[in-house]
Amino acid sequence: MMYPRFLILVMLLAFSAVPSLADDTPLKVAPFTVDVTPPIGAPLAYNPMERAGNSLWLKGMVFVTDEKPVVVVAVDWIGIGGEGNTRFREAIARAVGTTTERVTVHALHQHDAPRLDWGTEEILAEQGLSGKMFDVAFAREVMQKTAAAAKAAVDKAQPVTHIGLGQAKVEKVASNRRILGPDGKVKHMRFTATKDPKIRAFPDGTIDPLLKSISFYNGDQLLSVITYYATHPQSYYRTGAADTDFPGMARILREDALEVPHIHFNGAGGNIGAGKYNDGAHDNRLRLAGRLATGMQRAFEATEKFPVTDETFGWETVPVSLPLADHLDEEKLRATVTDESAKPAARVAAAHDLSMLQRTRAGATIDIACLTLGKARVLHMPGELFVEYQLNAAKLRPDLFVAMAAYGDYSPGYIGTEEAYGQGGYETSPRASNTAPEVEGVLMGAVRKLLGVE
Repeated sequence: MMYPRFLILVMLLAFSAVPSLADDTPLKVAPFTVDVTPPIGAPLAYNPMERAGNSLWLKGMVFVTDEKPVVVVAVDWIGIGGEGNTRFREAIARAVGTTTERVTVHALHQHDAPRLDWGTEEILAEQGLSGKMFDVAFAREVMQKTAAAAKAAVDKAQPVTHIGLGQAKVEKVASNRRILGPDGKVKHMRFTATKDPKIRAFPDGTIDPLLKSISFYNGDQLLSVITYYATHPQSYYRTGAADTDFPGMARILREDALEVPHIHFNGAGGNIGAGKYNDGAHDNRLRLAGRLATGMQRAFEATEKFPVTDETFGWETVPVSLPLADHLDEEKLRATVTDESAKPAARVAAAHDLSMLQRTRAGATIDIACLTLGKARVLHMPGELFVEYQLNAAKLRPDLFVAMAAYGDYSPGYIGTEEAYGQGGYETSPRASNTAPEVEGVLMGAVRKLLGVE
């Protein structure tokens, strides 16, 4: 079909008026997703996978600049620690052509989900207990699939012209788990599901009510969203089936609403849970998911966008050696690991602690990382941090948009504040924490350096 010359000119003018999407910006993003649901029979955190549940997901993002890529990953597992965290990061780094220090892997900490630590597995294997902590073949497969997915994503990286920052309060989800008595000691523990109405009735206590949202755009096209919120993610568990619980449900709701990849990170939620608003009734899971999704929506609606420049993106790490708790006794741990009369769970726990002790004594460090996106600073932290770390980091730089992703290297377990170790309670007990009170000074020193605070 032949078009008149004047019609061709009109069409060219019309097309030239449509803004084109950028393809030469200094930042590109490449989100990727991997199904990380364990097979029937695989160990979950507290019992085996007995039946099909909901799919668990790994959500990652590769940041592509003129330097080596940076990769951030959030997984619907309870924890990925020690050698498990290191080798996971190494596999991803090899696949995308970067260094291990430029990769960070975090868990969302759902309890009906697997855990991973290769150092623990190797100690258990020596005692004929291989596979007691996690399904070894499945874990290798997940690492391989994740590396392949990250590599494939880089080839499809999309230019970013603008980044959006937003925040909003989440209502009736988070509450502090530690209720102090007049003597300053922990009097009540308000766990994730709290049946006692008197304990539920105490105030929220110290929490961070704000959910932080970071969104990425190519022109007016929304590419992806990352959110951060601090709380234990369980409504109920020990069901014998994998489940994303309410944070995963909220993420799915928002992903469906916006039709773009959504990555969610758990913040410093070690001493935070939904116990004030959850008596354990199963229908509360949907209520909590709805409230969290509403917070995600409001934070996104409050987004303020800014253009990407050569100075927008940054990544910095500080390696730290965490001071270990006095209860980590190598001789006693090894005795438990080798005791065939001990319960398997006790031997697994001892192997885990022994692995961390040996790694630390051998000079292994944990990377504390900071992602810079304009005036945003996202701190990537280990363990089950108390919320005070998140709140204090934000206070250090009130001029910046400070967010936190915790539950990185899971080997330390709970990480309290220095004061908390003298208050009692579950989180700072030998059963739960592998760090000494001096850990606060070490971690906040790294945070200050990364935030540029002397």
